Amino acid sequence: MSARAAAGGDRAGAVPTDGRCFAYVFPCRWEDHCKIGFSNDPLARINALHPRWFEFFDLERGTLVEAESTRDARDLELELRGGLGEHNAPAPLAIATGAGGHTEWFRGAEAAVEARVAALHGRGYRVHPLEGWLRAALLDRADRLHEWTLAQLSVDELENRAGPTFAQRRVRDALDACVALHIPVEARLPPAVRDWFFRVDGR
Repeated sequence: MSARAAAGGDRAGAVPTDGRCFAYVFPCRWEDHCKIGFSNDPLARINALHPRWFEFFDLERGTLVEAESTRDARDLELELRGGLGEHNAPAPLAIATGAGGHTEWFRGAEAAVEARVAALHGRGYRVHPLEGWLRAALLDRADRLHEWTLAQLSVDELENRAGPTFAQRRVRDALDACVALHIPVEARLPPAVRDWFFRVDGR
């Protein structure tokens, strides 16, 4: 849920991505169905839920509430979803088995959750638009793409003599996430990986 008016002041400043914990709201793209939880690494958390998280979730409507501690983040999560039992819903079938939780998905609660996020901001909590935070987190880690992609893909996979493989899908998903969040990857990749990636699907 966006809480954009409440979070607008954080857009211009630096986005803190390390050493903090957050309560999060991850809305699905196609309906009023969201995941509420807490994490000290929202990027890793959303990636664990779906490998194409940048397509599955509506990042523009998502929200992070920065907490003072892990305990505080847990309390914020409970505050965001407290009393929403009638909106509790199963995790979408596309969510990775074992990663989605059983009581943390809600349908039809967007307005209520947005109001709670706004109230937390009014109490002094820092609210971050999800898309901007995830882009900053990806940028922080983008310099690792060179070594990471080389370690993932064999020569046969780069030449498409062994595909499709799980490693190819994993690397493609990671690079597609960067592209979706407008992070240039071409200069960050080894030539062999760059050629493979931009050859895929006629890029």
